Amino acid sequence: MTTQIYFASNKLGAITNHQLQLMLDRFSLGTLISSEKTALGIMGQTMNVSSSTGDYILKGNPLFFGQFLEERFFVDHLHQHTTLQVPSPYLIDETEDIFGWNYSIMPRLPGIHMNAPDIQPFLTTTEDKEHLAELMANTLVELHHWKVAQFGEFDPLTRTVRPFEGSYRTWLYSTIRYWINDATKYSIITAQDLIWVEHILQSSQNVFDDLHFPTFVMGDFKPENFLIHKHNDEWTISGIFDFTTSYFGDGLADLPKITTMYLENGEEALARKFLSSYVNSTEHQTFRDRFRVHMLHNCALVWGCAKATQQVTWDEELSFAEWAKRYTEFSI
Repeated sequence: MTTQIYFASNKLGAITNHQLQLMLDRFSLGTLISSEKTALGIMGQTMNVSSSTGDYILKGNPLFFGQFLEERFFVDHLHQHTTLQVPSPYLIDETEDIFGWNYSIMPRLPGIHMNAPDIQPFLTTTEDKEHLAELMANTLVELHHWKVAQFGEFDPLTRTVRPFEGSYRTWLYSTIRYWINDATKYSIITAQDLIWVEHILQSSQNVFDDLHFPTFVMGDFKPENFLIHKHNDEWTISGIFDFTTSYFGDGLADLPKITTMYLENGEEALARKFLSSYVNSTEHQTFRDRFRVHMLHNCALVWGCAKATQQVTWDEELSFAEWAKRYTEFSI
């Protein structure tokens, strides 16, 4: 279930103070002080809860069976394998007697989202912006230090990593083709577009077949899923969370969303700073061949979602290939 993409979610709905207190009592977390839905909540699943023992995040009404077991698996291991601040301990109540659904509760990490309106007046200098680009790259480098023996995803039934069927490249390429085909329901994908897609995939095929060191992939590394904090005039990433789409594959798959964010904001220099900071801290002789495939994957998702929801922000006359080349051909 790890790698399934969800474009909607189950909302928390109405929650009473009595229910929240029952939850706190179950985990001996003190007396309820206040609560509010999170401003940039994870698809409506989260709520801030303050009690006499501290500040917490309630995450409930799971998207799929085992969502919280999966997240706890990754949180626990990242807490062990990295120095990054993750929401540990990650507590789970698998019963449904309080809210009508199961839930997790975790410490509320300090800081603010990089894209929050309140922080923008403080992110005006080139130095600050470049430093944040480096911080994001270094965070991914540390996440990707966690390597395992096989490519795969978390299985909530066995609570272990389940290998992908076939090779990692087979899984990745099948996923990209699936989302390209899905986009045909909402937009025109021409024969020329499909030829272009296949050319990219085939030209990078050998590179992916030669990958032999599965790496942790967060799967959704973006400003909504980490927090920043300024201490002694220096920015830090003070927390990282939401591992619903994490798996073990090629770490470069975590680079497209931040790169795309910068490109869409007209900040190509920062996009290059982000990518070069990552590559300079690792060894990626095949970077370009792999990165453009992962960027193609991201483009397929963005194009299909924008077309389906009628939220296209680019020239509608562009074909998929014409639009996507701006991203797949971008490099350091």
